[in-house]
Amino acid sequence: MSEDIIGAAAGKIWEYLNENEEASVSKVAKETGLGKNEVQRAIGWLAKEDKLSFEINGRTETLSLK
Repeated sequence: MSEDIIGAAAGKIWEYLNENEEASVSKVAKETGLGKNEVQRAIGWLAKEDKLSFEINGRTETLSLK
């Protein structure tokens, strides 16, 4: 998978979280239409860029923008 594809997926996730404030990983995947692997790679990209906050409540991981 190329960096362009991962970067585009990261952009979709950033836009989604910018509009919705926070969401679970599964909701982000469902709402953006991205596949599980694309979401995980994009989350890694955004985390490396220090753009995400993570919170775990029970078995649910929630993402939000910093």
